[in-house]
Amino acid sequence: MELSFLEPLYTAVATVIAWIHAAYSVIIPPDNGLNWALTIITLTVLMRLLIFPLFLKQMRSSKKMQELAPKVQELRKRYKNDKQRMNQEVMKVYQEGGANPLGGCLPVVAQFPIFISVFTVLRAIAEDKAAHGMSQQLVDSARAGHIFGAPIPATFFTSSAEIHAFGADPILTKIVLGIFVAISSTTTFLTVRQSVTRSMAQMPDNPMAQQQKILMYISPLFAIFSLNFALGLILYWVTTNLWTLGQQHWFYSRHPMPVVDAKGNVVEPEPKPGLLSKILPSKAAKEPEDAPQPEPEQKVIRQQPTRQPRSKRTGTKKP
Repeated sequence: MELSFLEPLYTAVATVIAWIHAAYSVIIPPDNGLNWALTIITLTVLMRLLIFPLFLKQMRSSKKMQELAPKVQELRKRYKNDKQRMNQEVMKVYQEGGANPLGGCLPVVAQFPIFISVFTVLRAIAEDKAAHGMSQQLVDSARAGHIFGAPIPATFFTSSAEIHAFGADPILTKIVLGIFVAISSTTTFLTVRQSVTRSMAQMPDNPMAQQQKILMYISPLFAIFSLNFALGLILYWVTTNLWTLGQQHWFYSRHPMPVVDAKGNVVEPEPKPGLLSKILPSKAAKEPEDAPQPEPEQKVIRQQPTRQPRSKRTGTKKP
């Protein structure tokens, strides 16, 4: 079911797909599966770059919540028998500290309409409909593209007759789709696990910790529903998960969890070295530790001559 109020977004996504596909068609045949795979991957990267500022806002809000975690834990212990008062005091601390507990929902909320739009456009291609501003030539090109032998518009439940109509082998198509769904399930689990582990380390006594654990283990099951998605949409979802994994790892390595010392002060540890710093040795690493150190220059101390008594200067004895 298409949402009419999202039609401008459908058209925008279809237009971007046409532009990217035309650019790759300069060096890769238009009907080639590699062309369409790169088109979908590039579209995903562009969409994630578009919402990257929201991700930074989410991470900054999460960092502030980490810094406020000791105060929040103290309030939870103080008002453990009065949940209403506890929630009021916790929200007050968050407001005063400029933290937004709902900030983590921003990227998800922004990504959902994009996902719906990509799903709608790819479904139109699968149904051989030149809709949302797409030309029939572009639709025919996408339907002719195969990724590892599987048609881009095919789903796991597409009939063998339809797969044969795409010029593909039904068994090979199901194997490829099954592998992509398995990758989608695994990357979904790793993405949620990375976020939940960070959240639980941030707030060990979080009352929602058990629910987060359950969500972490249930999330891969949602990938089963993608068996009814077209291969192109599954490729979009896998690329999104891989991007999220790398993006979160990049931010977490540069903003490690704050540590609370014995005095209750929040101390921010040194960021972990990134990939480039591991590949390219730093200046300090280039200099061996056992290298001979230059000897310090000795200071030259000028000794002023002592003033002799007058009797010694003149050679006469003192009377």
